[in-house]
Amino acid sequence: MIRRSNIIGIGHFLPDRIVENQEFQNWIETSDDWIESRSGIKKRHFATKNQNTSDLAIGAAKVALENAKIDKSQIDAIIVATSTPDTTFPAVATIVQGALGITTGFAYDVQAVCAGFVFALANADALIVSKQASTVLVIGAETFSRIMDWEDRSTSVLFGDGAGAVILTSREGSGSNKDTGILATDLNSDGRYRDLLYVNGGVSSTQTSGVLVMQGKEVFKHAVEKLSATAGKVLEKADLSSTDVDWMVPHQANIRIIKATAQKMNLPMEKVIVTVQDHGNTSAASIPLALAVANQEGKFKKGDLILMEAIGGGLTWGSIVLRL
Repeated sequence: MIRRSNIIGIGHFLPDRIVENQEFQNWIETSDDWIESRSGIKKRHFATKNQNTSDLAIGAAKVALENAKIDKSQIDAIIVATSTPDTTFPAVATIVQGALGITTGFAYDVQAVCAGFVFALANADALIVSKQASTVLVIGAETFSRIMDWEDRSTSVLFGDGAGAVILTSREGSGSNKDTGILATDLNSDGRYRDLLYVNGGVSSTQTSGVLVMQGKEVFKHAVEKLSATAGKVLEKADLSSTDVDWMVPHQANIRIIKATAQKMNLPMEKVIVTVQDHGNTSAASIPLALAVANQEGKFKKGDLILMEAIGGGLTWGSIVLRL
C-alpha cells in the first residue's frame, strides 16, 4: 500500500465587483466583441480597494473547509500559490493561517505565476507522500487587477481577481492508476523565455510593483505546444491516455488556447471545464476556481479522472492527473 493525496474539500471566493467587457470602453479603444472574439472572456471580478489577496484566499479556504466537513485543527500545512501577495513578506499563507486560527503546522507561498496552483498541488502531494503532512490546504489566489497597465488593451482586458482552494488528505492506495487521489505530476520551467510574460517591477529592481507585460502571440504559441506535451507526459507517467480522461480542467487564460490544446489531445470540448468567460484569467486561482465551480454545478462524480494543466510566466508549466 502507498499514500495517495485525495481531494476532500473544494471551495472558491470571488469579489463582489463584476466588470463586463463594455466597461473597458470608458478608457481604452476596445469593444465587447473584440475582447470576446480574441479571448472568450465576457466578464471578470475585481477586488475592491480594501480587499487583499489574503481576503480572497481566506474566503475560499473557509468554503473548502466547510465542503470537506473537517475541523481547521486537522490542517497540517497551508500552501498559497500567488504572484500578487499582500506584502513582500510575510507569506499570504501565514496570513491565512492566522485568520483561520490555526496555530500549528506550517504555511508558505509558491510563486509560479499562472502555473502556481499546479506547482503548489504537486508540493502538497510531495509533503503527504513523504509523511511530512497528512492534510494540506492548497489555495490559488490573485488580485491581478493591481498590476495591470490600464492603457494596454491587449492585456488589461484579460485578467481578473479571485481565489480557489482544495483540501488534500492522505489515504492508502494500491499503487495502481485505479486509486483515488493524485496519480502523477509533471513540472517544468525554462527561464530563457522569461521576457515573454513578466511584471516590470519588483523589490530588488525598481522598488515598485510594476505592471504586467506580455508578448501575446509568442505566449500563445508556447502555450499550446507545452500544455499538450505536459498533459501527455503526466498521463504517460500514470500509464493512462487521453481516452481515460473524464474531465480536463485547464488554466483559464484564453478560450483559443483551451480549444487548441484539447484538439491536440483529441479531447472533445464536452470534457473540458471552461469558466474563462465569467472570470477572465485569474492566474494561479484559475484552476481551483474552475474546479470549485464545476463541483458546485455537480459535474464531477466519484471515480472521475481529472487532468489539470497550466502555463505561466517564467516560463513555467505543468500538469497533474488525479482520480476523485
